[in-house]
Amino acid sequence: MKELSLFAGCLIPNRYPGIEKSTKLVLDRLDIKWSELKEAACCPAPGIYRSIDKITWLTLASRNLALAEEKGTDILTICNGCFSSLVDANNILKNDGVLRNEVNSHLKKIGREYRGTIEVRHIIEFLYKDVGAEKLSRFIEKPFEIRAAVHYGCHLLKPTKDRRLGGAECPVFFDELVEATGATSVPYEGKTSCCGAGGGVRSAMLETSLRMTEYKLERIKKAGVDCIVDACPFCHLQYDGGQVELAKTGKTYNIPVLHYSQFLALALGATPQEAGLNLNEVIYRGFEEKIASIQKTSAK
Repeated sequence: MKELSLFAGCLIPNRYPGIEKSTKLVLDRLDIKWSELKEAACCPAPGIYRSIDKITWLTLASRNLALAEEKGTDILTICNGCFSSLVDANNILKNDGVLRNEVNSHLKKIGREYRGTIEVRHIIEFLYKDVGAEKLSRFIEKPFEIRAAVHYGCHLLKPTKDRRLGGAECPVFFDELVEATGATSVPYEGKTSCCGAGGGVRSAMLETSLRMTEYKLERIKKAGVDCIVDACPFCHLQYDGGQVELAKTGKTYNIPVLHYSQFLALALGATPQEAGLNLNEVIYRGFEEKIASIQKTSAK
């Protein structure tokens, strides 16, 4: 298995360091060889730079790719947006010599070159393809008896022709990884619809953004789950911080939100604090007590 360079992106270190903390714990406990991608910068955000200036987007993304190429490692992302930006830029530059030459003319000014020798992986895609749900289940120390609402997020699934992860409209690969922990992935209406954060909607039209989140939360609550499990810090922010914002309007959901790295870390034996749950916005004592009870029972 090729060594991975962990690309934390911008949002996780700045808003959700618990996700970064739990990801490193998970990689270590699964004996996956990894290292930091030092000097990495913003991916850059796919909904902004790519929409305004393609060459600027490709150049900024290719600098990150070149850093990993210099190390001889693939990039591991833990954010759907970072994955989308970097994997799409990598695919475009590998297949378009004209754009590759133009980008390299800019990289040359800082002593770097993009060669197209590495791959970009998302932690969900990597665990599903390279580890597998069945093998992953053998590492589980404290199986969950929890009902989870799985949220894939848009950039992990689409564009379908590029992601090739199977079933963009009715995917199952993330659900299988969640159920490898012993949990139950609960179906709910609107499962693959947007959380409301993407494309700059949260920044430009917060009210509209929260209406989209409310649509999701209503259906998740109706499904009767213990928590939401996501794969992206921006989706995580929308559900986690979004619940705090919606509570100000009188709409209370109290649904804990966990990135899959946090969820898996708990199943691998980490405490809630080791998994960074205390750094999330919406974690309620009842949920923490349920996790503690499950872990105590499993230890017996």
